Order: sequence, then structure tokens, then C-alpha cells
Amino acid sequence: MKKFSILLITLIALVGFTSCQHDDDVVFVAQPDVDGVAFTNTFSENYTLTSQTSGNLAERFVWNEVDFDAPTTVTYELQGSIDPDFSSFDVIGTTSENNLGVKISQMMALAEDAGLDNDPNSENPNTGQIYFRVRAYAGTDGGNPLNTTSEVKSLNVILPEATEEGAEEFPKIYVTGNFGAASGYTSDWSPEAGVPLAASAAGKTDFEGFIYMNVEAPEYKFLPQNTGWDGDYGDAGAENGAYTEVLLQDGEVNAGTPDGTGGYFLVKANTDELTYSLTETNWGVIGNATPTGWDSDTDMTYDADNKVWTVTLDLTAQEAPDNGIKFRANDAWDLNIGDNGADGTMEFNGENIGIAESGNYTITLDLSNPRMYTYTLTKN
Repeated sequence: MKKFSILLITLIALVGFTSCQHDDDVVFVAQPDVDGVAFTNTFSENYTLTSQTSGNLAERFVWNEVDFDAPTTVTYELQGSIDPDFSSFDVIGTTSENNLGVKISQMMALAEDAGLDNDPNSENPNTGQIYFRVRAYAGTDGGNPLNTTSEVKSLNVILPEATEEGAEEFPKIYVTGNFGAASGYTSDWSPEAGVPLAASAAGKTDFEGFIYMNVEAPEYKFLPQNTGWDGDYGDAGAENGAYTEVLLQDGEVNAGTPDGTGGYFLVKANTDELTYSLTETNWGVIGNATPTGWDSDTDMTYDADNKVWTVTLDLTAQEAPDNGIKFRANDAWDLNIGDNGADGTMEFNGENIGIAESGNYTITLDLSNPRMYTYTLTKN
């Protein structure tokens, strides 16, 4: 009996030792080193944050994929904080992908929490640091012990001081490419000489503008600012070489035109929806004030040096908005521009433009300033 007891105690000790070893293994698996998670994108030296561009993408955070060697998806949680120790933080977003876009408005919220502002009369600074990190965990439960967190990334943000009240500009992005010098612009592939596209209002990402690409095979990219290449967008690319009209920031190719040739294009891009398009346009004047009435256009000629379309013709007096003239592209009504309120600035599908006196006129159409399209009627 005594011998049996000794054997039993020995067996219990061995089992206990094995259980302890097993528990240690579980703890090790629950806090894996994995290979860790880390940001892999290139960050800008500074991020300029304005209300006019609040809807724009400030940065697309990209990180490596993590494998927990578990039969479940991996969730990535991007966190932002005003404290480098992340004693408190905001969850910017979660995804099962290895990237997540952050808008300027989201960075601005963190900057304001950090005490930054753009008031020139305020004692608060307009430049400072905000912090980001990404956490990966197995499954969709944020409390899962299978997780790993990246090192903290510090970003320098600038809130430009407000200038004259009411002088708000449209948010803009810029297009640069091989069309520059050949099309009357300053230079080729220069961010500083990028041609602007404008959004419809503050916080919007529906950028548009007109660009003359006078080269055989235009190539170009979209830039969030005209001070450098940080955050540039290109085409997502396709196996057959065709342009997808899908914007991509990492692994992109140069964007192009629908048929690979040059022309005068209406360019649209949406940095939220990650799409872009080009429509070639040739402009003319139509209306019952022109010699051919509403039946056909009188073609205009593009002046690349002055970036305007012009034509000289006889016009008869007509009263708007029922009569007069309009501008339209490609001998069709899909793209036409008029003048609501006769204020000299133009709107797509706007009202007819009246002609006060009959006579010979030089007509100029200026589409070079995005969303601020203008025209002139000069009597000769």
C-alpha cells in the first residue's frame, strides 16, 4: 500500500509537470511574436490640413500581412492618438485588408484634439505631431489574445493659418505628365507645374478640369498637392495593357487617354471613389444668334499659348434666356455650357447667353480655371 502511494504521488507530479509545460505553451501561443506588423508605405515629411480639402485622402496606411497560423481571418485596427504612449486613442477604422485610407478630416480631428488650430490670433500652435499605429488580431473580436501591434508612427501636421475671411478656394488636386511643354504648360512631369482640377465644394472629392495633352501618347499622374510626389495616384493597371480608369497609390502605372492619343480633355477624378475619366472635347458656338442657328455649331479654334478657345463670327441681337448662344462640345448636347444669371461665369447646362447688339464678334471661351469657366464677347 505504501509502495502504491509513492507511485501515485510520482505519477501526479509527472502529470502536474506536463500540465504546467502545456500551460506555458498556451501562453506563448496567445502572445505570439509572429513576425509582427509594421507600416510599409512611405510617409510625407509634412501633412497640410485644410477644411477645403477635408474630404481628400491624406494618407493610405499600408502594412504587412500577419499570419497567426489560426483558421480564422485577421482583422487590422488602425489607431490614432495625440499621445505617443497611446494612453488614449481613437480607432480610425478596421479592415481585413492590409491598407486603410485616412482622410484629411480625420487627421484634422486629431490635430484639433492636440490643441492645434489655424487661427492667426490664437496662441495655440498650428503645427504639431499626431500618432498612428496598427493592431492585428485573429478573428473579429478585439479582445482576442492572438494579436500584435506595430511601432508608433509620428506624423507632422500643419494647419495653415486662415487668411482673408470668405476667400475660400475649391479643393484641388494636380495633374502632371509628359504633355507639359508640348501643350503650352511650364514643363513635363513637374509637380510644381501640375494642372489643377477643382472639387465642387469644401469637403468634396469630385475633381474636374480641362487639360490640353498635345502629345501622341499622353501619360500622367494625379497629385494631392503641387509641391512633390508624396501620395501620387496612377492607374490600377490591367493585364491587357488597357487603362482601367481606377486610381491606385501603390503599385500603380501611369494613367493615359482612352484611345492613347492626345487632345483637349475634360478630366474628372474622385479620390474617395478612386476613379477617373477623360472625355476629349472640341468646342463650338451654337444658337439662333449665330449664322447657322440651332441646327449646327460654328467650330472654335484652340489657342494653346493663351489656353482659350476662340472664334470670330457675325451675331444677331437675341434676348436671353430663351434665345442667344451657348457653347457645346463635339457637336452634341452631352456637354454644353451656358451662363445662369448673365454674370460672366459659366455652368454646365446653363442658360442661353443673350446678344445685346448685332455685329461681328470675337468670342473667347476660357476653361483653364477649373470650375471657374468664363467667356468674353468682344464686338469688332
